[in-house]
Amino acid sequence: PPPRSWYCSLFSPPPRSCYSSLFSPSPQRIQILFEGLKILMNHHHPKMCHPTLRSWWNAPCRISPADLILPVFISEHEECWEEIKSMPEVFRMGVNKLESYLQPLVDLGLSSVLLFGVVETADLKDETGSFADTNTSPVILAVKLIREKFKSLLIICDLCMCDYTSHGHCCIFSEGEIIDKKRTLDRLSTIAYNYAEAGAHVIAPSDMMDNRIAAIKQKLMVNNKNVSILSYSAKYASALYGPFRDACKSSPKFGDRESYQLPRGSTELGLLCTERDIKEGADFVMVKPGMFYLDVISETKRRFKEYPLAAYQVSGEYAMIYDYATKAQQFERVVMESLFSLKRAGTDMIISYFTPKVLQWIANGHGVLYP
Repeated sequence: PPPRSWYCSLFSPPPRSCYSSLFSPSPQRIQILFEGLKILMNHHHPKMCHPTLRSWWNAPCRISPADLILPVFISEHEECWEEIKSMPEVFRMGVNKLESYLQPLVDLGLSSVLLFGVVETADLKDETGSFADTNTSPVILAVKLIREKFKSLLIICDLCMCDYTSHGHCCIFSEGEIIDKKRTLDRLSTIAYNYAEAGAHVIAPSDMMDNRIAAIKQKLMVNNKNVSILSYSAKYASALYGPFRDACKSSPKFGDRESYQLPRGSTELGLLCTERDIKEGADFVMVKPGMFYLDVISETKRRFKEYPLAAYQVSGEYAMIYDYATKAQQFERVVMESLFSLKRAGTDMIISYFTPKVLQWIANGHGVLYP
């Protein structure tokens, strides 16, 4: 018979090093395997190869009529219908033109408007903006008409004095052009109360005075007014407001508003102001402008996610987008992409002069899902 060592070599298990070479791949093999897995994980075309699949990815950015707020400029002249030169297809209108303007938009699903008064007659302007809340002021008249004719429409009244003051600023001054804080807050609170008394559902203070939310909230609560506050909580001293000031005839007669609007480079100050306004009783908050401040929108939503957030696509943004979209001959696509950028950053409501067009696109069934 063969020697015993022969049987041992035949039936004994292979050495341990053999298993190691089979089941412990080399670093080179591991790298090849990892690269293969990365290719599989990064294979995204199947995720968007069908319109329905694309709509699933777009779901957080879908825009409905309820997301849109339409700014409306109400002139002191009741029969006014005047296109604003720096804002194509946007009009100043008198209260007698308001119903015919709003009716087709309401039929398309318009659910909220933001009202601004426009006063051109110098004699109606004074140091305290006293015409803002008289019974014949354009905003008061517009609120009452909308309440009567469009009962389901949410009425938001912008609250500021610059449209009504002789100096064009958002406050009352004491001697030496120093803001008189007490008189300013008292006046803003009174205007807010009278807008609520006329029928406004929401007051939107845009003046950027310190502690105005607390003052307005107290005035409304003491007088048992069940009215919300949409605060312009992070309103920056932007260069993009020019067409709006043309529309409202509200440019300051001296200086500028940088001492009470936020510095353009600061994120944290915008967040501090938003936090303050929330603590003082704001129900909703806003970042203005919109597209130039997407980082502020995103961080505001991250920190205060329980509060609905609005973004104002301001007049300068509108003018730029309108001009490019017209020249590019892709008007709808460009406008919708601009709105999706705001949605993607975290905006819940969008104040936009494009609202009439977007409502029509949504009604046609193709303004909701792209890009």
